[in-house]
Amino acid sequence: MALNPRTRGPRRTLAALLVAMVVLFGGIAAAATWASAQWTPKLGLDLEGGTEMTLEPVLADPSQQVNQGQLEKARDIISQRVDSYGVAEAEVTTQGGRNIVVSIPGTPDAATLDAIRKPSQLRFRAVLAADAGSPQAAATGTATASGTATTGTGTPSSTATTPPPAFTPDSPATSAATSANRAIPQALMADPTPAPTSATAGSGAATGTATPTATPTDASDPAWVTPEVLDQFTKLDCSKPESVNAVVDDPAKPLVTCSEDKKAKYILGPVEVDGTDIADASAGYQTSQNGQPTNVVEVMLKFTGDGAKKFGDVTTRLVGLQGVRNQFAIVLDKQVISAPTTQAAITNGQASITGNFTIESARSLANQLKFGALPMSFTLQTQDDISPTLGSEQLKLGLLAGLIGMLLVIIYSLLQYRLLGLVTVASLVIAAILTYGVLTFLGWSYNFRLTMAGVTGVIVAIGVTADSFIVYFERIRDEVREGRPLAAAVEAGWGRARRTILAADAVNFLAAAVLYFLAASNVRGFAFTLGVTTLIDLAVVFLFTHPVVAIIAHTKFFSSGHKWSGLDPERLGAKTRYVGRGKFARPSPTSGAKTPAKTPATVSMTPSTSSQQGKA
Repeated sequence: MALNPRTRGPRRTLAALLVAMVVLFGGIAAAATWASAQWTPKLGLDLEGGTEMTLEPVLADPSQQVNQGQLEKARDIISQRVDSYGVAEAEVTTQGGRNIVVSIPGTPDAATLDAIRKPSQLRFRAVLAADAGSPQAAATGTATASGTATTGTGTPSSTATTPPPAFTPDSPATSAATSANRAIPQALMADPTPAPTSATAGSGAATGTATPTATPTDASDPAWVTPEVLDQFTKLDCSKPESVNAVVDDPAKPLVTCSEDKKAKYILGPVEVDGTDIADASAGYQTSQNGQPTNVVEVMLKFTGDGAKKFGDVTTRLVGLQGVRNQFAIVLDKQVISAPTTQAAITNGQASITGNFTIESARSLANQLKFGALPMSFTLQTQDDISPTLGSEQLKLGLLAGLIGMLLVIIYSLLQYRLLGLVTVASLVIAAILTYGVLTFLGWSYNFRLTMAGVTGVIVAIGVTADSFIVYFERIRDEVREGRPLAAAVEAGWGRARRTILAADAVNFLAAAVLYFLAASNVRGFAFTLGVTTLIDLAVVFLFTHPVVAIIAHTKFFSSGHKWSGLDPERLGAKTRYVGRGKFARPSPTSGAKTPAKTPATVSMTPSTSSQQGKA
C-alpha cells in the first residue's frame, strides 16, 4: 500500500528520532563494552552508599592551630573539587572544628580518591635547572684542569622531543603573533646545564659546583644552587615512588623535585606566586584575531589583584632569560604539573598557557589550577564504606510512585481523549526510554548519580509531559469545534499549542536552572533531573507526538471523526462555518452516522430571481 505523500515530513521526523535513540543506546553499549559504563543509571549516596574519608589538617608550622575560617575555606575548595568530577551528590562537612569528612557515593576509583585526599598546595616557582627524571647512560662531564667544564647531563626526556607549554598574554592577537615562535621553547629547554654556567673566580671548580659568594637577588638567581642542592638534584631518581615523598617543600627555599609524569626533574627557586592568587582557570580552544575558534587548545588563567602584580613582575624578569631559566613551573603537591616558558611580560592578570594539549588534558590542568590551592595540607585519618541512608526499598517505593502517576495519566488520557489517548501512552513510553538512556549516559560521561531527590524530579516531569499533550490535544479540539477538517485542525492547533508548550517548558527549565545554581546538596539533584526531563519533554513533543498526530490525521478512522477517535465533531459540538463562494461547511459525519458517505458536506446558496420564483 502506497504511503500518503502528505505524511512524508512527519515520517522523516520520526526517523530522525529513531536514529537519535539508536545513537544514544549504541553509545551506552560501546561504553559498557570498551569502557567503564553500565546499563543502569548510577545511584547516589542515599540509595547506594559509598566511601567516607576523614581528613585531618596539617599546617606547615606545627605550633599553629587551625582556625574555623581556614577549615571552612578548605571545605569549600574540597567541595568544588568533588563537584568538578560531575553531579555526584557527594557530601563534604566539617567535624568537631578540626577535621573534614568527605562522603562519596559508590566506589570511586583511585584517581578520584587521591585527588580529594592528597595534601594539595599549588605554587609557582622559577626553574633554575632541569634534567631527565632518571639517570641517563650518556651523561658525562668533569672539570678540566683549567677550570672549564663540559656539560654532560641530558635534557629531560619529557621535553626533548616536544616543546613545553608557553605562557602568553590572554589575547588572540598576541597568541597569533607568537604562535610562529613555538620552536623557541624547545631550543631553550635544550640547555642541559643544571647549575650556574660560570664558576666563582679563581676557584677552578667544575661548572655549577662552586659555593655562591653572594646572596641571591631574585628567585631566578643561580646562586640558589648550592652544593647541597646540587647533590640532592644529582641523587634524585624520579622513577622511585618514594623520591618525591621525601622532598621538603619550604616556600622560602629552592625545591628539588620531579615532574608529575616522572620524566623530568627540576631545581626550582622559592615560591613567588601562590595558588590563592588565581581567581579563575578554564580550558578551551583559542580564538583567532577575527574571533573564530582555532584548533589550538589553551588554558586561560585569571589572577587576583595581588596575584596579577606578582605574576607581572615574574614574567617581566623571566622573558629576558634564556634556556630553562625562562620557564615558570606550576607545582602541585611538590610535583611539577607544568613548566611553561615565558614568551611575554604579562601585567594585566590574564594569561594563556598553550602547548601540546588535548582538550581533556587542558581541562585537567585547569581544574588543578582552579581548585588546587588549599590553605593547609591534609592527612587521611580513616576511610570506611558506608551503607545507604535510604536503600533499595525506598528506591522501589519511589519508582512505584512514578509508575502509579504514569498509570493515572494514561487512564485520564484514555477517558478524556479515547483512542487519541494512545498517542499519550506512546509518548510517555518514548519519554521514559529517553530519560533512562540519558541518565545512564550522563552517569558514565558526567558521573551523574540519581538520588531520591532526582527520582522526585523525574516523577514531577510526568506531569510536565502530560501537560504538553493536553495543551496540544485541546488546541486540536478547538479547531475541530470551529468546523475545520482534522488535517487542517492538527496543523492550526500545533501552531497555537507550540508557543504555549515552549513558554511553559521555558519557565520550568529556568526554575530548574535557578535551583541548580543557587541551591545545594540534594536540591541540585532534583533541579538537574527536572531540567533534563524538561528538555526531553520538548524533544518528545516536537519529534514524536506532533508527527504521530499529523500522520493519524490522514487515516480514515480519525479523519472521519469516529466516535471512539476522541475527535468526533458532533460530540465536540462543531459549528457550521462559512467557507466562501456561498458555501457552508457542516461537521464531518461519524463513520456510524446514517448519512451516506457521498453526501456533500456543504450547502450552496444563490440569490433568488423572479423567474426562479415563478417556476417554483
